[in-house]
Amino acid sequence: MLKQRILTAAVLIPVVIGLLFYLPPPAFCLLSGLLMVAAAAEWASLMQLQRILFRFLYLAIMLAVMLVILFIPVPLILAVTAGWWLLALAMVLMYPRGIGCWHRSVLIKGLMGFMVLIPCWIALNYIRHQPNGTYVLLFVFVLIWGADSTAYFVGKKWGKTKFAPLVSPGKSIQGVCGAVLFAIVVTIAAGMLSDPPLEIMISAVILSTLTVLFSILGDLFESMLKREAGLKDSGSILPGHGGLLDRIDSLTAAAPIYAVGSLILSMIFS
Repeated sequence: MLKQRILTAAVLIPVVIGLLFYLPPPAFCLLSGLLMVAAAAEWASLMQLQRILFRFLYLAIMLAVMLVILFIPVPLILAVTAGWWLLALAMVLMYPRGIGCWHRSVLIKGLMGFMVLIPCWIALNYIRHQPNGTYVLLFVFVLIWGADSTAYFVGKKWGKTKFAPLVSPGKSIQGVCGAVLFAIVVTIAAGMLSDPPLEIMISAVILSTLTVLFSILGDLFESMLKREAGLKDSGSILPGHGGLLDRIDSLTAAAPIYAVGSLILSMIFS
C-alpha cells in the first residue's frame, strides 16, 4: 500500500505542478471545476445514491450551482464557507451523537457536498489570481501534502493517543503535532526567502497552522461520511490513495480557510 501511495504521488505531483504553472487562468478554472465534478461523482456514493439517473442529476445540479456561484462575491462565499467548516467541526467532535439529523437524509448529504467541493474550487482559483498566486497556491499544496505525510509517518512511528477514534482510528495526537510542526517549519523557511516583517511572519505561521488543522478536519469529515456509508475509500481511481475525494479531502477545508485568512491579512496589512 505504501509503495503504491509513493508511486502514485510521484506521478501526480509533477503533473499538478505543471498544470499549476503552465495552464492559463481560464483553463485552470475549467480543469479544477471538472475535477470537482468528478469528485462529486464520488460524493454521490457517500450519499448512497444507487440509481444512475439520480447520480447524473446530482452532478448536473452541482455543475449548475458552480456556474451560478461565479456571480456571487468571493469574500461572501469564503465567509459562509468558514462558518460551514466550524459547523463541520462540531459534527465531527459530536460523532456519533447528532447523526440522526443527517445520516438518513440524501438531501442534507447532497448539500454537504456543495459546501465541501464548490468553495474549494472557488478558493483555489481565488488564491491563484492573487499577486504571485501561482507560488502561493504551490505553497498551500506543499503545506497540505507535507503535513499529511508528516502526520502519517509520525503517527505510524510514535502515535499512541488516538485523536478521533470513532471517526478515523488511524489518527493520533502525535501525528497532528507532527503536522503542525511541519507547518511552522515550512512557513518560516518560506518566509526567510523574502524576509518579511516579524508581525507578518507570525501571522503567516498562525494562518499556516490553522490551514493544516482544518486540512485534518477535511480528512476527518470525509472519513465520517465514509463510515456512515460503509465505505473504506470514496473510489479506486488512484492506486494506494483510493478515490479522488480521498486525495483532496484535506484540500477541501484547507484551501477556503487559507483564502479567508489571506484575505483578512491583506486587509490588516494593506
